[in-house]
Amino acid sequence: MIVVAGMIVVSRDLTASSGDALVSVVATLLVFFAAHVYAMAVSWLARQSGADHGVFDAVRHGVRHSIGMLVLGAVPVVMLALGVIGVLPDTNAVWLALGADVVLLGLLGWFIAAIRTPVLWRRVVSTLVTAAFGGALILLKALVHH
Repeated sequence: MIVVAGMIVVSRDLTASSGDALVSVVATLLVFFAAHVYAMAVSWLARQSGADHGVFDAVRHGVRHSIGMLVLGAVPVVMLALGVIGVLPDTNAVWLALGADVVLLGLLGWFIAAIRTPVLWRRVVSTLVTAAFGGALILLKALVHH
């Protein structure tokens, strides 16, 4: 999600439309997804000593563990697409995509902490810290573009 927010910030600076930002974000998201699948597949194969597993099994494992990147990345992509099709003005679509990214980062922080600890304050801190990364990119965008 950090990569998605970063690409929105950078692409919007260099382009004039949410469509250009959309293309940049989708391309980057797909490249990062493919790289993550590859890394997961290679590491999975390395751990399968003595087992008879092929590349297809490794790639399936990598996709299964990486698909969340595409699912979460689809939310800001949809927001940008709303700008492309004219439902929202370009600027609003970009800011909405960044806002959605911060919310998703916060939720991600919450759920990861919830798996690891039952302590409420730790979950809240994890949520705030994770969302703050997206917030920092929004602040950067505001400083650079205004």
